Amino acid sequence: MNRKRFLGLLSLTPILFAMRNLNELYNYKDALPNTAKMPVLFLGHGSPMNAIEENEFVTGFRTIAKTIPTPTAILCISAHWFTKGTKVTAMEMPQTIHDFGGFPKELFEVQYPAKGSPELAQLTKELILPTEVELNHDWGLDHGAWSVIKHLYPEANIPVIQMSIDYSLTGEKHFEIAQKLQELRNKGILIIGSGNIIHNLRLIDWANFNKDNHGYDWAKEAHADFNKYMLDGDFKSLINYQNHSEAWKLAIPTPDHYLPLLYTLGLKNNNEELQLFNDKFVAGSLSMTSVKIG
Repeated sequence: MNRKRFLGLLSLTPILFAMRNLNELYNYKDALPNTAKMPVLFLGHGSPMNAIEENEFVTGFRTIAKTIPTPTAILCISAHWFTKGTKVTAMEMPQTIHDFGGFPKELFEVQYPAKGSPELAQLTKELILPTEVELNHDWGLDHGAWSVIKHLYPEANIPVIQMSIDYSLTGEKHFEIAQKLQELRNKGILIIGSGNIIHNLRLIDWANFNKDNHGYDWAKEAHADFNKYMLDGDFKSLINYQNHSEAWKLAIPTPDHYLPLLYTLGLKNNNEELQLFNDKFVAGSLSMTSVKIG
């Protein structure tokens, strides 16, 4: 082969590589069976201890799982992967991340050995263009994901990937990204947002931590607003969460645990039912309210 032809082929290598990846992506997409539209979940994950405790909230997770067809795979948007830029886990076997401290040894010993799905990661990346997405091989499954998914699918037999929350984006942009994932619901993919709608750790009422459904007055005020807007389908008010009362500011002192809700709401179609469950307060300043759509 002469030098000129060799250099010409070399210059085409990135294009050929991209075409091969695109073909592989289409093959994966085509191989996924068309399914009835999968529901979408927002799970109030609460304390990491919910991973190993028996309580009404984990019972709620298990109960809701029985109403959902077995997914092909899971895409989870967790409050605990809050990053500059949007990232998606793309490894074959994500690690179980114990991203907390001060808890019993038993909790740190929990492993959730679900497989990943590099193919689903690549498809997710393509769907939300032109938003740039980094395929990540360093993260894994943080406790916002595995501590709740283990109650839905305890055998860890469903592949799971995570998508991070870009802290530089507006609520409206997060909602728009979610809408672009709609196609996955028709391919058996269960999309889960995991956080807490009301999440103010600085104001936890430790003296009444175990008191049933205990919420401060401001938490009750914000909770009533959140639930009304969700049930009424007024998602614009929820997207613009920063433009509300002092009660909302106390409920959402930082947006990391709130924004996963917008990924769930962004996937709702007009004719779909929105159902609340685990709709209770914990320790005054937290809510476990969870949502099923579809």
